[in-house]
Amino acid sequence: MLFSGWASEVEAPWPDVAEVTDHVGVRHLVVTRHALVRQVLADPVRYRPDNALDAVTPMPVTALRVLAGHRFRLPPTLANNSAASHPEIRAIVADALHPARVAAQRPWLTALVRERVARLRAALDAGEPVDLYADLAADLPLLVLARLVELPDAPVGAVKEFARAALELFWAPLDGDRQVALATEVGRFHGVLREFAATGGGLAAELRAGGHPPDVVVGALFFLLVAGQETTSQFLTLLLHRLAGEPAVRAGLRTGDVAVADVVEEGLRLEPPIVTWRRVAAVDGTLGGTAVPAGTSIVLWLARAGRDPAIVESPDEFRPGQRGSRRHLAFGAGAHRCVGDVLARMEAAVVVAEATPLLDGVTVVRPPWCPDNLTFRMPDAFVVRSVERPADQ
Repeated sequence: MLFSGWASEVEAPWPDVAEVTDHVGVRHLVVTRHALVRQVLADPVRYRPDNALDAVTPMPVTALRVLAGHRFRLPPTLANNSAASHPEIRAIVADALHPARVAAQRPWLTALVRERVARLRAALDAGEPVDLYADLAADLPLLVLARLVELPDAPVGAVKEFARAALELFWAPLDGDRQVALATEVGRFHGVLREFAATGGGLAAELRAGGHPPDVVVGALFFLLVAGQETTSQFLTLLLHRLAGEPAVRAGLRTGDVAVADVVEEGLRLEPPIVTWRRVAAVDGTLGGTAVPAGTSIVLWLARAGRDPAIVESPDEFRPGQRGSRRHLAFGAGAHRCVGDVLARMEAAVVVAEATPLLDGVTVVRPPWCPDNLTFRMPDAFVVRSVERPADQ
């Protein structure tokens, strides 16, 4: 169960803390209650982030050799950093994603989304199916990120393939052959990042100027490209799919009775792209009455915490603006709260405002399919077409 069904099982009965053994026999404590998840996230002394980027499927020697051949390393940088260097690294990245800089990108993004929506509308009107993931959402966050942070000169497709390969390599249950193939893809692009980290401007230059070693610069770029944009394109797709089944919400958006910002927050609560996150217990203790020995892997079920009836009025209903809607933990909490939350919200707000009308009068041809993964949902497509009209109309 540890990997499959995270999104579909959130409504099933679960204790506040449950012991689960994964596909390779590792014991984890799964934490489901909102208050307990927040407690763990807010206490980096007792619950450290050191295992956040550990591969959930131990890598065979063949895959490790591939990564070593590309000089691949992920030192403590952002999500997995409990050291004294974390606040300074985080501050540099946060400055690159400052709310004022993010807001300045909104007119450009709005124009781009409108252009794509017009093209998709024409295709729908012509009776053609359209993929709202591939043709709208997939590359938008990467294009915005590239305007905020200088990135390596690489094709968008190559960056997307690298990011998805990394999410699979480190967070999915895999066989050895697949791990080697993914290690080859991730290692190859890691080399591109390493070269850019040594000479690139913008964020890379700021980190170098701060005295951070090359591996840290590479690690920051790695995390931005993997978590800083891939998760947002996932969320845009999941949110649009959810809105396709919420005609009352779409009607409220048209009339102005439903606020775009409230739709985004309710989407983050019910359709988060990151459904779990990990911590490791640094000391012996208890959590929700359950003993937690030092060294225990803790899986924080963020998606279920967002449906905790203790914090939200109607946990399983998509009701923008309802009590508790904004208390979700889609961006985490505490010292490691997502540094790109303002950016993700802005991008989602633009897509909701501009693209939701595409969902009126369509039928879903292919809903998003998400592969088996502990943490990331990774939808692969979302295909719709216009509902056929009777011949006499």
